[in-house]
Amino acid sequence: MPFPGGLWWLLCCRQGFTLLRRDYGEADREADGEAEEEEASFELRAQGDQGSLEVSLSQPTRSSSGSERSLLVAEEMRSLIVEKGPGPVEDDPDALVKGWLQREVRGGVKTPWIRPRKYWFVLTPDSLDYYSSNEKGARRLGSLVLTSLCSVLWPDKQTYKETGYWSVTVFGRKHCYRLYTEHLNEAVHWVCAVQKVIDSKAPVQTPTQLLMRDIEEHCGSPEVLEQIYRCNPILRYTSSPLYAPLLPFTYGSLDQSAPGPCSYTTLRDEAVKLFNSLQQLELERDPVPLMQGVLQTCLDLPPLVDEIYCQLVKQTTEPPAPGGQGDLHYWQLLTCMSCTFLPSLPILRFLRFHLDRTESRFPASEMAKYACFIREALGKTKGRECVPSLEEILVLMRRQEMICTVHCPGAPACSVAISSHTTAEEVARELVSRLGLSQSPNLFALYEQSQRREQPVGSATLLADILTSLAREEREQDPPCRLCFKHYGFLDTDNVPRDSLEFALLFEQAHEMVLRGYVPTSEETLQTLAALRLQSLNSDFSTHAPFPRLEELFPPHVLHARLPPPRRQPPTKCRGARLRAGLLAGGLWGQALAKQRAERDQRLRGRLREEGASTMAAIVEKWKLLQGMGRPEAMAAYVALVREWPGFGSTLFDVDLRTSPVGAGPQRLWLGIGAKAVSLYKPGEPEPLDSFCYGRISSFGASDSSTFRLSVEDRDLLFETSQVDEIAQLLNTYLASTGARRPLRPQELATSPPASAPTALPQGLCPTAGPWQHQPPVGSFHS
Repeated sequence: MPFPGGLWWLLCCRQGFTLLRRDYGEADREADGEAEEEEASFELRAQGDQGSLEVSLSQPTRSSSGSERSLLVAEEMRSLIVEKGPGPVEDDPDALVKGWLQREVRGGVKTPWIRPRKYWFVLTPDSLDYYSSNEKGARRLGSLVLTSLCSVLWPDKQTYKETGYWSVTVFGRKHCYRLYTEHLNEAVHWVCAVQKVIDSKAPVQTPTQLLMRDIEEHCGSPEVLEQIYRCNPILRYTSSPLYAPLLPFTYGSLDQSAPGPCSYTTLRDEAVKLFNSLQQLELERDPVPLMQGVLQTCLDLPPLVDEIYCQLVKQTTEPPAPGGQGDLHYWQLLTCMSCTFLPSLPILRFLRFHLDRTESRFPASEMAKYACFIREALGKTKGRECVPSLEEILVLMRRQEMICTVHCPGAPACSVAISSHTTAEEVARELVSRLGLSQSPNLFALYEQSQRREQPVGSATLLADILTSLAREEREQDPPCRLCFKHYGFLDTDNVPRDSLEFALLFEQAHEMVLRGYVPTSEETLQTLAALRLQSLNSDFSTHAPFPRLEELFPPHVLHARLPPPRRQPPTKCRGARLRAGLLAGGLWGQALAKQRAERDQRLRGRLREEGASTMAAIVEKWKLLQGMGRPEAMAAYVALVREWPGFGSTLFDVDLRTSPVGAGPQRLWLGIGAKAVSLYKPGEPEPLDSFCYGRISSFGASDSSTFRLSVEDRDLLFETSQVDEIAQLLNTYLASTGARRPLRPQELATSPPASAPTALPQGLCPTAGPWQHQPPVGSFHS
């Protein structure tokens, strides 16, 4: 009696079906008929044959790939699958480890009434098998073939807390065995044994890798190369989807989730998804967002970089319309990849061969121009911290340079043409030369300046990464972030010519220090400085002259210090009183309290406006007394007043001093790093608490990421600060610039003795980026 149609369909779904040698069906077949795992994919083991491939290796599509490919897959399947009969389980001579494990947890902490299912597992040099029991003639229920691409996860405490069992997870190509045991030492023993078997396997090579090797061996024979490309469609453009990666990737998801909002699956799945994204580029009218998404995925998952290079080489090899819109989109993405990521050496050689082949086949075409640009970019790329911005991608698509705007205090902004490989050192050198500062004894740097922070840019930092991060912050902040060129270290401030551009930079930087409260002086002097600032900006007093805001002339913290401190009510000691206060705060009494706070804040704002008006009136009166003073004289008088503070020329850092690792609370201080000494100031006090010349400093280093250690003769000073890198770089710069001592080698607890041999002056100013190194910054500039 024939089966009904619905029953036939159910039977096919249970047994699975095979399409182009790929199994589609139930992923995990249990005792009712789970077949052995067949490792018949695009992954082939290297058999030691170094000759040229004679078979056709094609990308799987939904059409027949020929009998040769089928025979090859069948032979590979037979070589991977070990035939085992229903012999005695206990007497298996190939068994490495065997024992009872649970295939999945059906009991445990949450459901203790369900009895767990146990199986007898046997680990052999080729596979992990499990049987219904350990008796003679027991039926094998499943097998996981182990290759070099398999992976195993160690047991974790979270699973043990949830289930009461320690887990061992083994990833195969089609199956994933999640095994459980009640004993940790048993789980660790199984993990180590499985990992040892995986490590003993020969590396798996894909057809793409084998063909790359053949192309490299026969690169001097055009006839053989053309035959390889003609007989192997896997090397050429395809409009069909990709069902497997071109390169081998480990099965399973092992620490491959990228930080941030993006969530990723396994590398194999992501590689296939990326190829689908690449195919969408052909029809996209605006491919820039899609390109940026592909680049971001490669940045989050670095192992996919080589895969994307291979996919782009494949799609730009013998396309249906060379030089068409879709083909150029592939070349444009390849251009962005070459300016962002550097492939591994084998992929790099294959990519360069592809570029040479394209230039020879299509000379003077757009594809040849992109190939030439990519070759030059690969020689300069060293890796990026950020993916290119949308603006940078548009520039790269046109093979042009970007324009970077650098703001110079006291001087017009400078526009510098940069590429994706331009560093801060190169831009700083150009600005020093363009602004005529080559003969200055002082040091300069590029600064990343925003409303919340200002920090020097490392010499090896790519300007493209800085512009990308600034563009991201511009959408969140007002005023926007910008790139500035300023003094980094003051070696000689007395001999700067007053009519030079450097004096204007010095004046602007001194004014910034005043506004930040880093120049401790009287309020009368601060008003005089504000009047001199107005004279330098607007010349003589006039009612029609533009008035800057008060916070641009006078330190805001001085006005806030005049306001009465908020009265603190003593905490209620009685528990009942606290309860009544909490109940009242949530009712009408709470609304009355909120109204009182709003009225108090309004009174404080009114008081602040009154203080600001009186201060501005005093500043204007002093401004009127400067009638006839020119701008250079006003700037010189301003700098002369600031220079009266003994710490002028030092860079101040807010630190918390700890007298000992286990002592009283830290003390808030200023750490001043100057050209001749390191000083400690109490905030707002003009005289230093202590000062150490560099000859007294025996060593310095970072105890941790937020603690800076300074060893002065027989005592150690510990400073808690978030600017450990900046302090160390500036100290090292001054040590190298003055030639007083050889730069010390960083240690967690540095104990290096002082050295007497002087070092050469640094050739740059911008400090190195990343974890600080105790060496002269290569990006600084000295005459």
